[in-house]
Amino acid sequence: MVAVGVGGKKMGLSNPKPVTIELNRLENLLKDKERELRVAQNEIKALKRKEFFKDKAVLEVNKELKKVEEKLENAKKQMEDKNLEIKKLTDEKKVALSAQFAAEATMRRILASQKEDCQVSAETLTPPLEAEIRMYKNEIAALQEDKRAVNRLMKSKEAALIEAEKKMNISLERALMVENVQNQYLELKRQAEICQLFQTISELEECILVGGTAANAVRDYQRQVAELNEEKRTIKRELAKAKIQANRVASAVANEGKDEGDEVMHVKQWLEERRFLKGEIQRLKEKLSISERSLRAEAQLKDKLKLRLKTLEEVLSTSSANQVTNSGNSYRFPSPCDVQTISQLRASLAAAKSAIQERPNSTSGRADAAKNLHRSSCPGTKFSLRENVIRKNFWVSNSNRFYQVETENAADVPLDGQANVAMPQEHDGPGQITNGYEGSESISSGSHQDGCDDLVSGFMYDDMLQQEVISLRRLQQKKNEVLSSKEDEIKLLQIKVNALTKAIKVEVKNRRTAVTEKKEMQKLEDTKQKNNIKGTEKLS
Repeated sequence: MVAVGVGGKKMGLSNPKPVTIELNRLENLLKDKERELRVAQNEIKALKRKEFFKDKAVLEVNKELKKVEEKLENAKKQMEDKNLEIKKLTDEKKVALSAQFAAEATMRRILASQKEDCQVSAETLTPPLEAEIRMYKNEIAALQEDKRAVNRLMKSKEAALIEAEKKMNISLERALMVENVQNQYLELKRQAEICQLFQTISELEECILVGGTAANAVRDYQRQVAELNEEKRTIKRELAKAKIQANRVASAVANEGKDEGDEVMHVKQWLEERRFLKGEIQRLKEKLSISERSLRAEAQLKDKLKLRLKTLEEVLSTSSANQVTNSGNSYRFPSPCDVQTISQLRASLAAAKSAIQERPNSTSGRADAAKNLHRSSCPGTKFSLRENVIRKNFWVSNSNRFYQVETENAADVPLDGQANVAMPQEHDGPGQITNGYEGSESISSGSHQDGCDDLVSGFMYDDMLQQEVISLRRLQQKKNEVLSSKEDEIKLLQIKVNALTKAIKVEVKNRRTAVTEKKEMQKLEDTKQKNNIKGTEKLS
């Protein structure tokens, strides 16, 4: 994998293989999710078409149901009319029966009167009675024909009701199918939303990875810029030194055949040397400030070491007390090796302080000091692992400091053995240059400042590591916050989906209850109609 930097340059990462593998895996996952989305969209379109056609079918069924209901209402009206006619006929039948009974009573009276009188003949009375009987028989036959027609109408209405029930069942089945399709559509929608969420999460992860690579590239470029700036400063110093040496050589060549009073120095050369000396003074001031910081850091480190020594002494005392309690009379005094470790650590601190305060004039003195420091840190001590690590860091920083002092002094010493050129003094003649600073002092000061600088970096290494750890923890906290916010969003979406599913279930239950209530109402109406028909049959 290659990351593009600020200037359009390509910069390779340290571990490209796992990153490329992860990117390929994420791309494959994206392709699979896109394919699933397309399939889901096609299914959604097909389901929409089916739903549209089913809505059309439901509308047609509703129209047919409305027509059947209208027919049922008309049949009910006809039934009511027929029931009224049947009631009228029954009333007329009752009236006819009452008239027949009255006629029979009259006949009995007539017969009784005939017996009494014996004058009136039976032939004169029977013809009108027979005529009335024939009339009533005709009425009874008409009523029976009406009853048969009513029965036929009832049978046809029952058949129509059965057909309407079948159509209602078919429409209910279709409505259930439509509900199932709607549920599938909602599930597909939910799946599509989940796929979109996964896609956004993967995009965010890719953005985080890209941001990390960009941050790494920026850090690398910043480091390169800092290195280039340091090289630039060193080159400027070397150029200034070379110019001064060239000016000295030129002035020496010009003043070879002249007396001391006639020696002349160019103004431009003098200005350049003055500017160079000002820069050197500023650099020495900076090194002094750095040395002060290093002294403060050393004081802090001394305090830390004192605290650790106290803790070690307490641990040793507690361990000795435990040994006394465990072994009874076998009491052991602290060994000279344990005392030697504490004294050696204190001696090493004193040697480090003296090495910083002193200014040796040659490399032999520095080598002796380094030897003394290394002698003071003899092996065989019985400190804990943490104290050994601190001592190792301490002595490594000192050795690096002495090595850098030697190399820098070797680079700073010019060909003629003079380190700096001082300003012209008042008692000298015009145009004369005197060396106000000796080579040994400049070398010792430079070595002291450089050593302090390196010592600061060695002592403050743990603080830098702690700062990096803190920054990494902050980044991790930010990432955890982002992930927690995403998890909260996903939870909210899940809650919404659950609420929607619950609402859909409630709607389905309500619809089913409404359908069951309709069926029960229809059954009650059918039973009422059957009871009415049975009552009319009984009455007839």
